[in-house]
Amino acid sequence: MSEKVTAGHDQLGAFAPKFAELNDDVLFGEVWSRESELGARDRSFVTISALIAQGAFEQLPFHMAKAKANGLTATEVSEAITHLAFYVGWPKAWSAFTIAQDVYGEEAK
Repeated sequence: MSEKVTAGHDQLGAFAPKFAELNDDVLFGEVWSRESELGARDRSFVTISALIAQGAFEQLPFHMAKAKANGLTATEVSEAITHLAFYVGWPKAWSAFTIAQDVYGEEAK
């Protein structure tokens, strides 16, 4: 993840400046930059799996697009969601597939 993320500052900086700082500087600045320990592609895979498991679908489009940019294919995401369906629930998988189709577009068909 090479570009600096400023979503925290942009969306919450005035209301929750410390949270925005932690989001942008620590989570996306320090944690996501540890690519020698775990590459961005694998971090994306873990992140979208965790979001699906939690049912955190509001956050999923951003992270699914980031996963695509980090090299996860539509086939890999589809397989991951299918696998997760049996562990986290069918409705969560169904919702995740809807988002994946939007993100991956024609690649998902």
